[in-house]
Amino acid sequence: MKLHELKPNEGTRKERNRVGRGMSSGNGKTSGRGHKGQKARSGGGVRPGFEGGQMPLFQRLPKRGFTNIHRKEFAIVNLDALNRFEDGTEVTPELLLETGVVSKLKSGVKILGKGNVEKKLTVKAQKFSASAKEAIEAAGGQTEVI
Repeated sequence: MKLHELKPNEGTRKERNRVGRGMSSGNGKTSGRGHKGQKARSGGGVRPGFEGGQMPLFQRLPKRGFTNIHRKEFAIVNLDALNRFEDGTEVTPELLLETGVVSKLKSGVKILGKGNVEKKLTVKAQKFSASAKEAIEAAGGQTEVI
């Protein structure tokens, strides 16, 4: 193969559109710009982000971080905190609150996998981390998402 034998792949070369070359080209006379107006002029048009005088998006957004008012915050419980319960206990968010493991339920309870659980428990919570779920089931317990 020589340099002069090279050719582009099929369908990769697109002929550029030459505007203003007669009516039969489909882009003659006004060259696809319509009639008059800011966008029809040479050098016309608006800057990127301009919204016709409406306050632009980048100006409407806060310039620093902001607090998401819809954020859900969970009360966090690690696995080693579950060892205080007896074997076969059904651990619910209400029981955790009662025993003082969590001080406030917030949007619910999330069980995280720090530490290890030695007892067979049935744990009911709003969320579980994958490692926590694995550890509870490995100890012979059950997990249930409320």
